Amino acid sequence: MERIAVIDFETTGISPSSSCRATEIAVVILEQGRIVERYQSLMNAGVRVPAFIEQLTGISNAMLRTAPSAEQVMNEVNEFVGITPLLAHNAAFDQKFWDFELGRIKRTRLQNFACSLLLARRLMPAAPNHKLGTLTTFANLPDTGKAHRAMADAEMAANLTTHLMEELRRKHGLRELSHDLLCGLQKVPAAKINEHLKRHRGF
Repeated sequence: MERIAVIDFETTGISPSSSCRATEIAVVILEQGRIVERYQSLMNAGVRVPAFIEQLTGISNAMLRTAPSAEQVMNEVNEFVGITPLLAHNAAFDQKFWDFELGRIKRTRLQNFACSLLLARRLMPAAPNHKLGTLTTFANLPDTGKAHRAMADAEMAANLTTHLMEELRRKHGLRELSHDLLCGLQKVPAAKINEHLKRHRGF
């Protein structure tokens, strides 16, 4: 399995705009089932953090006043990630903010996102729900720290991804795994996933 960059944003809302921006980003590089590199930073985008978001994440307006600018952070993290394939839990959310914040520094995403939430829905159907914390507990994965902080969530998503890849090998007999395979699996209807995996078995 090639290197994968697992990312997580904390933000001031659910959809990026001039008044809804990222406040923190973390990226962990997953290689052969292990986290081998990390990047994390708060980011000051010049917007106010609503009180309920501050309560949820613990990221305050005071913390952001001394944080590096969003532009500086996105330039750094874009260099850190390069063209490494991307993954996030509920990737539709993080992809929106990644693309928006990259666009503000005149950069464009070159790689696809895999989504550990969509994959878990197909490969862990017995889980009570598919929230990251629930899946971490259900699979008996390590507690990485406070939820709704970017590094803790990125590490949880990386550990979950490793677990899902082990399931693909152990339970479904897949020997060759790739980011492209994960991107394809997340599009297969859940009811047809076992039939789909049978066709890949042994490859």
